[in-house]
Amino acid sequence: MSLHAGGERGITYLFLMFAIVLIGIVTTMGAQQWKMMMQRELEADLLTKGIEIQNALALYSTAMKAGRVIQGEVYPQSLMDLTRLPKPYLRKVYLDPLTRGTWDYIRSPSGGIMGVRTRRKGEPMKKHEFPLAVRHFDGMKSYRDWIFQHPNPSTVSLFPSTAPPGPGGSPQQSAPSPGVPEPFTTPSDDTAPEDSTFSPILPATQ
Repeated sequence: MSLHAGGERGITYLFLMFAIVLIGIVTTMGAQQWKMMMQRELEADLLTKGIEIQNALALYSTAMKAGRVIQGEVYPQSLMDLTRLPKPYLRKVYLDPLTRGTWDYIRSPSGGIMGVRTRRKGEPMKKHEFPLAVRHFDGMKSYRDWIFQHPNPSTVSLFPSTAPPGPGGSPQQSAPSPGVPEPFTTPSDDTAPEDSTFSPILPATQ
């Protein structure tokens, strides 16, 4: 009788251990799925807010140049400038969705903000099928490469400039597009600066 009871206890113990292992596997898989879902939502939020800031920078520059002869683009000194009445170009100053802090500002030679990017490093889940406004993000492997800026490489490249043929039928070198600042030297350190001057992504010359 005691042997039979001991055998039943052994089987029960094995089933209990199997159930614990199974619950652990399911819990781990569920946590991974939840983490992936949250990352996708954060990336979508980053794209939404970044594109809105990018559009606001373009509208601000156009409005500031209206009726005036200005070479190049005009940029705000802070994102708060984009929200000022009577004509705000941005509803509010958004935080970086991935860090819940301030953005890393990409500044023009004159010191104005020509773009923003997240301070978070890492590889994004989304690598393809981006909205038209940021289609140049396709294939990028780091969040730090997602730069929301004006001029926008995605839309500028839709209208390539064609230079007339030079002597011998070869195309002439086209002059740099007005408003696109000369690139800076990329900082050598791998840390996210508090307020960096970074080489913007420029559209490829056609």
